Amino acid sequence: MSIVPFVASLADAARAEPRRRESDGRENEGRESEGRGDRDGESGAVGVQAPAEGAETRPLVLSSPHSGSVYPASFLRQSRLDPVSLRRSEDCFVDRLFAAAPQHGATLVRALFPRAYVDPNREPYELDPAMFADSLPSFANTRSLRVLGGLGTIARVVADGAEIYREKLPFAEAEARISACYRPYHAALAEALGEAERRHGRVVLLDCHSMPSMAAPGERDSGRGRPDIVLGDRFGMSCAPIVIETAENLLRARGYRVGRNDPYAGGYITHHYGRPRRGRHALQIEINRALYMDETRLEPNAGFDRVRQDLEALVAALAALPDGPLSPD
Repeated sequence: MSIVPFVASLADAARAEPRRRESDGRENEGRESEGRGDRDGESGAVGVQAPAEGAETRPLVLSSPHSGSVYPASFLRQSRLDPVSLRRSEDCFVDRLFAAAPQHGATLVRALFPRAYVDPNREPYELDPAMFADSLPSFANTRSLRVLGGLGTIARVVADGAEIYREKLPFAEAEARISACYRPYHAALAEALGEAERRHGRVVLLDCHSMPSMAAPGERDSGRGRPDIVLGDRFGMSCAPIVIETAENLLRARGYRVGRNDPYAGGYITHHYGRPRRGRHALQIEINRALYMDETRLEPNAGFDRVRQDLEALVAALAALPDGPLSPD
């Protein structure tokens, strides 16, 4: 079984990550820096791949918030689960599937920390009071459906419903993770979007995810077969129609079964950043993991290269969208 190295801290991750990229040529196609959004290399929480040398910069930003695989040793000690079980919450290899984006003039922002540690596709303080030894501040959102399901900013469970922690956490632990990981991720993403808007007057954000091939018990699509790909635009609220139509048409033409907004319409990132009337368009994509990986062994399968190539074609199509339908009102 292939498991990524588990390192003691996110600072160690920043040093280890370039070595991991060098071992996989697909991940070294753009100019990458890790930092708090200013690309100064001070934080190991976020990887930012700018458009490749020689590529025409395009108003396209990709976000991969759930593909991080660096597990701090302190987190592993707190968990009652083994590392493989913790990895069930990862959108494994999604950053690699989209690694060619900088060759098409796009910027790729990806989390290095795992979703089970802190989830950037949530509000900053979606927290479950039952997880913490002390009281939560009044501004915490303790009643969202995601919190009730155990999948808040600091998750209580992994994707299959198994409890993560041996004992309750202090609120200071949540604050530390939000400061070290969540805020740098959103700072980097906001900077990339803002830079594209300044250059082009508009931007498309593709928020990249993967989904288990089978829904877990209790999920609203439990018992139903899942499409190959689900596109989410918050039911038409987060992007101009041309964005989702371009993605859907290209993917269907390449043989994929594509759904819209069911069971995933777009999470916090799509909702928060999608402002189509202002020229900021956000589309979420969920890829069925069985297409590209062995879900038990957590390894790429024989379909990986085909999916990667098709997603590169999707990136190229989104990068080439015309200005008019994307411009601010």
